[in-house]
Amino acid sequence: MSRQVGRPELRGRAARLARLLPAGPANAARTPFVLLVVVLLGGGLITLLVLNSALNEGSFTLSELKRENTELTDEQQELQRDVDARARPDALRRRADTLGLVPGGIPVFLDPDGTVRGVPSPAPTPVVVKPSPSASPSPSPSAEVSPSPGASPSPGASGAPPEPGPDT
Repeated sequence: MSRQVGRPELRGRAARLARLLPAGPANAARTPFVLLVVVLLGGGLITLLVLNSALNEGSFTLSELKRENTELTDEQQELQRDVDARARPDALRRRADTLGLVPGGIPVFLDPDGTVRGVPSPAPTPVVVKPSPSASPSPSPSAEVSPSPGASPSPGASGAPPEPGPDT
């Protein structure tokens, strides 16, 4: 067997394995692999950075939408409280009196054949409400109520509940 310079002589299994490995310099084959690994790692880090930025942007958008939703819910609840306050029977009564509206009385119906069911009666004379001299724009419960000259008091003006109509 010939001996190579700079290499110790191998025997047995080690000699067989040494014949399988290339004898030349191995640095030239490692350079493309190292570059490939560096490029893949760099690309992975950049991809993670882009994904993280997109998730943060989505998080900021989500928090902004939640804040806006909370504000709109608060506004909706405030408006619902306002509607509920205006829909109370005493508030409706005050507004109807301010507008000069009167209770309708007992309803009369017209049958399909043209006959009238019930006894028609004229509507009561409206009650005039004078606003109090206070600075509040809405009439207070202590507002003066005076009937029109020669008018009889309307039903319900004496504090008795109004008669039920078909729409109550």
